[in-house]
Amino acid sequence: MKFHPNQLYHVYNQGNNHQQIYFEDENYLFFLRKVKKYISPYADILCYCLMPNHFHFLIIPNDEAASSSNAIIPSRSKLGNKMKGTSKVPSIIYQEKLSESIGILLSSYTKAINKRYNQSGSLFRGKTKVKDGWIDGFVTVGGNRKHINFHAENDHAWNCFNYIHANPVEAKLVAKKTDWIYSSARDYAGMRNGKLCNIELARRIFGIE
Repeated sequence: MKFHPNQLYHVYNQGNNHQQIYFEDENYLFFLRKVKKYISPYADILCYCLMPNHFHFLIIPNDEAASSSNAIIPSRSKLGNKMKGTSKVPSIIYQEKLSESIGILLSSYTKAINKRYNQSGSLFRGKTKVKDGWIDGFVTVGGNRKHINFHAENDHAWNCFNYIHANPVEAKLVAKKTDWIYSSARDYAGMRNGKLCNIELARRIFGIE
């Protein structure tokens, strides 16, 4: 997935074969610390929810997110092997920094969990899903985020924001969104002073009081 600066994306993944990925409180907190380390430098996080066997993030990448890292996209490397003995030379495509960081986040978390619980193998599904929220039209929110792409007739982003926070309720883990401590719902309700999400930006985009 190619990330474009100042556009909104829904990023999510789940346990391989729907297996559990968080087993105790510290696992959730450890994962969020890694999110702050690997994702926050390249994107504003608007909201998140960590479920026992999957996670959701709503993010807006910055200009650095789409810049090239030193990692070559594996599929193109395989293509190069297939082309050996031919006169064609495949182009080398370097992975974007945000995409690479998401991969590092998941692989490093997997290594830590496997070591902690004396297990092995893949913890997450092979490919993290990314959906872009909107294109066309503009809404001014001020500052360096005044050119966020936004379709005036499209409420997909607001629905996604609410959907992410409603996951624990839909799964019947809690009675209301703010009962689930592993999401940003409590931060928006003023029940916790979390630092991971850019709440001010989200409030301006969605008109949240």
